[in-house]
Amino acid sequence: MAEDESGFSNFPEDTVKAATFATTAGLRQGLDQAKGDPKMTGYLTTHVLDTAQGCPAAGLKITLFRIEGDSRSQLAEMQTNSDGRTNTPILPQDGFAIGTYELVFQAGDYLRASSQTLPEPLFLDQVPIRFGISDASAHYHVPLLLSAFGYSTYRGS
Repeated sequence: MAEDESGFSNFPEDTVKAATFATTAGLRQGLDQAKGDPKMTGYLTTHVLDTAQGCPAAGLKITLFRIEGDSRSQLAEMQTNSDGRTNTPILPQDGFAIGTYELVFQAGDYLRASSQTLPEPLFLDQVPIRFGISDASAHYHVPLLLSAFGYSTYRGS
């Protein structure tokens, strides 16, 4: 168990490390946006953090689909950079529209390439996140906090 001044002494050390990393990354993202960081321009962006290893998930493939009824149309396919972000918005202003979308994160390929020893088949392989865009003038940020056995997402800013 981690013993520190954070108040997390009842949690395993890796849990404290992951929570600290995610919080720090979120604060850094907010500062980047406040400074007008060009990496965060556009309308749909993402950021993938490997919470088990405490680092950005570099080299993770992401596919964006638009959902209309029972059909799914691929709009973009990108890979995360060394900071766990895409180099450009996944859905820039000229393609941005109200509707339902799905980001599919190829977590299995990323996890297999990592230094972790994991059982096959992997618990998580593809991680789909389906979400709605209701404001065509807003910036939507859909981050993924990832480990081999779980993930979390939220609407960021």
